[in-house]
Amino acid sequence: MPFNLLVLFCLCYVVMLFLVAFLAERRAAVGRIGWLRSPVIYTLSLSIYCTAWTFYGAVGYAARSGLEFVTIYLGPTLVFVGWWWVLRKLVKIGRQQRVTSIADLISSRFGKSNLLGVVVTLIAVVAATPYIALQLQSVTLSFAVFASGTPEGWALPNRDATAVWVAGGLALFTILFGTRNLDAKEQHHGVVLAIAVEAVVKLVALLAVGAFVVWGIGGGLGAVFAKIGAASIPDWVIKPDRWFGMIAVSGAAVICLPRMFQVMVVEDGDERHMALASWAFPAYLMLMSLFIVPIAVIGLERMPAGANPDMFVLTLPLAEGQAGLAMLAFLGGFSSATSMVIVESIALATMVSNHVVMPLWLRLAPQSAMSGDVRRIVLLARRLSIIGVLALGYLYYRMSGGSVALAAMGLIAFAGVAQVLPVLLGGIFWRGATKSGAVAGLLTGFCVWAFTLFLPFFGPDAVLSQAVFDQGLMGAGWLRPQALFGVTGMDPLVHSLFWSAALNTAAFCIVSLLTFPGPVERMQGAAFVNVFDADAAGPQGWARGRAEPEALLVMAQRILGEDQALALFEAEARAQGKGGYLPDATPDFVAGLERRLAGSVGAATAHAMISQIVGRATVSVEDLMAVANETAQIMEYSAQLEAQREELTRTAGALREANEKLKQLSVQKDAFLSQISHELRTPMTSIRAFSEILTEGDLPPELVANYGRIIHDEAIRLTRLLDDLLDLSVLENGSVQLNIGLVNLQPLIDRALASAQHTRPERDFTVLRDLPTESLFLRTDGDRLVQVFINLISNARKYCDAGTPELKISVRQRSGRVHVDFIDNGTGIAKQSQGIIFEKFARLTDQSRAGGAGLGLAICREVMANLGGQVTYLPGRGGAAFRVTLPLRIGQQAA
Repeated sequence: MPFNLLVLFCLCYVVMLFLVAFLAERRAAVGRIGWLRSPVIYTLSLSIYCTAWTFYGAVGYAARSGLEFVTIYLGPTLVFVGWWWVLRKLVKIGRQQRVTSIADLISSRFGKSNLLGVVVTLIAVVAATPYIALQLQSVTLSFAVFASGTPEGWALPNRDATAVWVAGGLALFTILFGTRNLDAKEQHHGVVLAIAVEAVVKLVALLAVGAFVVWGIGGGLGAVFAKIGAASIPDWVIKPDRWFGMIAVSGAAVICLPRMFQVMVVEDGDERHMALASWAFPAYLMLMSLFIVPIAVIGLERMPAGANPDMFVLTLPLAEGQAGLAMLAFLGGFSSATSMVIVESIALATMVSNHVVMPLWLRLAPQSAMSGDVRRIVLLARRLSIIGVLALGYLYYRMSGGSVALAAMGLIAFAGVAQVLPVLLGGIFWRGATKSGAVAGLLTGFCVWAFTLFLPFFGPDAVLSQAVFDQGLMGAGWLRPQALFGVTGMDPLVHSLFWSAALNTAAFCIVSLLTFPGPVERMQGAAFVNVFDADAAGPQGWARGRAEPEALLVMAQRILGEDQALALFEAEARAQGKGGYLPDATPDFVAGLERRLAGSVGAATAHAMISQIVGRATVSVEDLMAVANETAQIMEYSAQLEAQREELTRTAGALREANEKLKQLSVQKDAFLSQISHELRTPMTSIRAFSEILTEGDLPPELVANYGRIIHDEAIRLTRLLDDLLDLSVLENGSVQLNIGLVNLQPLIDRALASAQHTRPERDFTVLRDLPTESLFLRTDGDRLVQVFINLISNARKYCDAGTPELKISVRQRSGRVHVDFIDNGTGIAKQSQGIIFEKFARLTDQSRAGGAGLGLAICREVMANLGGQVTYLPGRGGAAFRVTLPLRIGQQAA
């Protein structure tokens, strides 16, 4: 097959994956998730365990070492069949704690320690680097297999250049579909569906090649079994220690690999899907391994001596003239490599941004971190991290020479990530585990693994000198990389795995027993170990009354986005029986907000940001007593008292607020009556005085005309006030007649702006608009809606105290509702006055000054209620901000 045709097929396949991911993202964006979160998609996404190692390398492994390749499938099979309850617990913890990665889970468990997050991130990046290099190598080798048979005129492509192009393409795809969302609740549906499609492709491809080998060129099952029995593969004999080590390391890897944790815990979050995955995923692995031995044996028989057995899946169909089958096999291998790299890059980039970049930014520039655009920084950090991770993989590929067996590189990564397993299992089952123990265990295991397996892989005098191999580190014979503590004769992988796991676990347990967990560690330990208990997700020990709700809202808006943050705060305010967007900062609410933010920036960073606002609050004595696991009777009684205290405190707070509001309204009412009497008496006095003068007669014509104009103006002023009072009365009684019709929003805003120009026309007032978003049609009363707009715009022109006043008008449509925001750049409305601005008697300016009677916003409120919408004040927006919400069609219910 010509090489250019191969490239064309490859590009078409990538375009197809882009289309699948794009359509899935579009579907999820409008809330049509449905089958995107089905157990079948979840199970297929787990297939990223089967990378190029298992697609290509397993055949090469079987050709070199006989049945030992089976251990790579036995490990995860035993975990999913026998340890599914452990996996279910991890998924439950991930959903409850909103973890974003395996580093985030361990960090959250041990007191939300960012140090632990950094350690796990370092281990994951270093261990994943060989694996990413393995995928790049497999793709470049498969390209080279096709290129080597091209007609004259096609030169063998430069493998390094091919690897660069592959890495760049994978980085682009991952950035486009892996960093679109920030919140962990918004999973990467496009990526997951693309992975599921690739799972089917690689399974069909491997089964097709296997069927062709057995029945197409092998002569059927009987003949193939005979050839397998007569094959001269050197290691058909099972070595118990090697097999046990391989099964253990592959079983640990299926839990601890960042990509597996990403699809198993982060992307789904529904532990019920584990019921299907517990048997369907092992069945998938069985099908993937079904034809490995036949392909290896037939390949050794028919391919020339010296042929790379890792490429038998490709070279056998090519040698038999089956170009179409070879293309399918190529796409299967390409799917195996790309799916792994995409998800691994997402997971590692999330870990790097959450545990390295964000904590550094928070430490070096705390004010900027709390007030800047956090979403933009986090997404930029993740995108740059994706590029960095793939660059490390390419660098390792170049350093390793790109010629080693694929299986050897994969085993290095497996043994590296296995160092996380003792701390992970200890954290979810042992409440006495401590952060100090976790750090000690992880660092010990990582160092032993790096010294005994990772660094020796580069060979003598590459990183470690030959003298270290022969005489040990610093001349100590018991510190030889492949004969630690003087133990010789062990397989290098088993040797490294044994010592790293043993010393890791010992350090973790001993240091945990010698140290005492902090308060947050104990709280988190109880929540993790007892995750299936109904009360395991209680408040996280934030002190009450030390956080300003508006400060929390501002921070949440910068991380979650304006709409999500406002919806979250508004829902909590309603649950507390309050109106508006600012609930009380109760411990339950602050803890829930922290978990929500953790889904975007990680548990440790979210905890640090909340701490800065709360004032680094600590847990209470009651929380420590609960964590101490005292008797159930005391806990129940304490919980009842706490609930009663919370309810009484909330009720007392509500009564205080109501009393304050009544006091303010009483003052406003007195001021209103005084102002009304003034507003009525002034024009009536003028009308009476000048009419009496006119009745005297004998006045010059110019004076008659002047006095007549005064009487006319005062009559209009008096009529306007009476109209407002009557209008408000009609609106409150619900007897208003609405003129419903189809109107365009943009001309309505134009009319309102033109009418409001008469308010302080001398001011240089800038209005910012987005005209395309305003061009939408509503079925409502346009005149009444313009009345609301005029009032809000006039208030901005009248009261905005900025040196260069600006008003931003933004329009958005969400789920059948339209939001029209009016936001100026002034100082806004004082917090204590925000609760009364829509009341009839409210005037926030000096009551002695002439002006309106304070009915404008009250009329706006009643108009919007009659139009099926509402007008609200938006806190935390800098200046005064009002939101008008109404349905596209009057009578339509809120979404």
